[in-house]
Amino acid sequence: MNTLKAEKRDMTIKAKKLRREGFVTGCIFGREMKESIPLKMVKGDVEKLLKTEGKGGRIRLEVEGEAYDALIKEVDFNPIKGGVDEIDFQALVSTEKVHSSAEIHLINTDKLAAGVPQQMLHEVDFKALPSALVEKIELDIGDLKVGDTIRVKDLEIAKDNDVDLTTDPEATVVTVTEVRAAAADTEEEAASAEE
Repeated sequence: MNTLKAEKRDMTIKAKKLRREGFVTGCIFGREMKESIPLKMVKGDVEKLLKTEGKGGRIRLEVEGEAYDALIKEVDFNPIKGGVDEIDFQALVSTEKVHSSAEIHLINTDKLAAGVPQQMLHEVDFKALPSALVEKIELDIGDLKVGDTIRVKDLEIAKDNDVDLTTDPEATVVTVTEVRAAAADTEEEAASAEE
């Protein structure tokens, strides 16, 4: 499990000033905490963490000598500066289910004999105890044929009794479509554009 060090933030100092000084602001909250703790973290440490962990990732957060088993709840990126402005954490309680989401990654797409995968869903939302949290779902689609569809209920996570899905089980994750149909459409569009 990755560890991130954080300091308690002095709320008299504006977030903008802290960001200019190379910090990312945020907070940690949780059911067993009296109140949320405002935090500041070194920007480089946060960026390094986010190379391997994303929203829904589970980490060890050290705040001035106290360690928390925490979930990355929210990450706010600055589209102009291209960095992270804010990151929020939820302190986990081993007996309490938390809301989280898992990213869906398609694997073995190059092994498809025919057709093109159309990914309709990129993450699955669920509730689970900290011990059952999943951050990433690898979906092997190498054996699929044209016309095949995988729904949320077909994923491994849906079969896990410790996980309560909040995403619709009937939602389509990926479907394999015929290559020719897509190519014919673009040819038709090109022909009509020329007219």
